[in-house]
Amino acid sequence: MSVIAREGNVVTITPGQDLVSSMVPEFKRELGTVLAESPAQLRLDLSGTGMMDSIGIGVIIATHNSMKKNGAALVIANASENIIKLFKSMRLDQHLTLDS
Repeated sequence: MSVIAREGNVVTITPGQDLVSSMVPEFKRELGTVLAESPAQLRLDLSGTGMMDSIGIGVIIATHNSMKKNGAALVIANASENIIKLFKSMRLDQHLTLDS
């Protein structure tokens, strides 16, 4: 279960584990609850997330698109060097806001 923190109109969600297919259904439910609140900014804190598969990346892209459609922002924070390399190799760094 993710840790969810709220500060004003910013929600931070920290999965604390790898974003892989076996954990994505629960994470998607948690994200759905958070997105229903319509935060101005959603911070996805990836500290504690060592790897991500295509399903996890798909969830991040879908979340980014939902936030953007609603005039809000998704910020990826504390991503590991390997995850940042993955985002860069897929050119996602050109679309996502990465905050170390």
